[in-house]
Amino acid sequence: MTFQSILDLFQGIGTLFAVHSGMAIARLALIALGILLVYLGKKGTLEPLLMIPMGLGMSTINAAVMFFDPLKLHGGIGTLFVESGAGATPDLVRNAADLMSILQIDFLQPIYTFMFSNGLIACLVFIGIGSLLDVGFVMIHPFISMFLALCAELGTILVLPIAQLFGFTAKQAAAIAMVGGADGPMVLFTSLKLAPELFVPIAVVAYLYLGLTYGGYPYLIKMMVPKSIRGIQMPQQSFDINISSFQKLMFAVIVNTVLSLLFPVAAPLFFSLFLGIAIRESGIKQFQDLVSNTILYTATLFLGLTLGILCEASVIFDPKVLPLLLLGMLALLLSGIGGIIGGYVIYFFKNGKFNPVIGIAGVSCVPSTAKVAQKSVTAVNPQAMIMQYALGANISGVITTAIIAAIYVTLLK
Repeated sequence: MTFQSILDLFQGIGTLFAVHSGMAIARLALIALGILLVYLGKKGTLEPLLMIPMGLGMSTINAAVMFFDPLKLHGGIGTLFVESGAGATPDLVRNAADLMSILQIDFLQPIYTFMFSNGLIACLVFIGIGSLLDVGFVMIHPFISMFLALCAELGTILVLPIAQLFGFTAKQAAAIAMVGGADGPMVLFTSLKLAPELFVPIAVVAYLYLGLTYGGYPYLIKMMVPKSIRGIQMPQQSFDINISSFQKLMFAVIVNTVLSLLFPVAAPLFFSLFLGIAIRESGIKQFQDLVSNTILYTATLFLGLTLGILCEASVIFDPKVLPLLLLGMLALLLSGIGGIIGGYVIYFFKNGKFNPVIGIAGVSCVPSTAKVAQKSVTAVNPQAMIMQYALGANISGVITTAIIAAIYVTLLK
């Protein structure tokens, strides 16, 4: 290679940066953000299971397409790893040639095609989550748990009309509002049903912000709950003694059947969640090891990787997508506020014998918000234990979020 050819190469790179300087800066910012997510995941500030693969994917894709336009490469919304726009749904596959065309050569494309585009990954994650949940926390205090969960849906309700004011359609607004439920699989499900054209940015924003709730909600608690109230001790109960595995299993089966009857559109999600719970309570160790380890963590790994790869600057910084960043944050903020307000309602109803911090756990980011609640209380009073009550609200939040998602999809679709 001659000196002139090297000079021409650097001049070409300089021209590319000059022409696409704004996008280059955006990609550099996302590379830095990806590295930061990995760092915060390793430190434990954010959820490492999701943030580390997502941050690595985010930094990789924005470095890989620094000098390219993914839209021109694939002819639709996509990246060098995943084409998420054209021909991604399995029902379009008519023969082997179509299948190979859709799968391409990119190693994450089959994951997107057969797990993201039909919502399968949401169901797999839900099965794994269900296998870790103890519904005894809900059964001991069903009314308190469900009340807090309903209050913590404030963001999913209020952001719908707010998003419409930003120019989104009712379907798009409902899909965006579901970010306030802080339940990733539910966001994937709703956006695929109501706003598939916004599925990629909504999914990316949702999971990015779900990680940030772990770092942001403690400050919301400090702002809304005085230190003197934050340390209130809650009476402890023995859940294992009061409720048997058989009762929990029957509870899961009955609730799943009733919810599927009332909201059939969300039956796959209800079934997945309660299947995991049924496996846990049935005592089938082989199944529990499979779903709580292999299935859950494999799905979470590829979920984080694929979402990170989809965090390409041309998608995230699209002017039509930017309002999603604000609306997603607003939805989660309102849900957190609603949960704490619900906690205060019970606090006054019980004459000060209830810790309102528990309300934040109604935001159904299982079990992150329950851990946030307990950590905030322990910082004030190391002897105070609220985890049992927080998990009850947490698990109820999953159910209420699924119900609202079903209502939105049923009414708007």
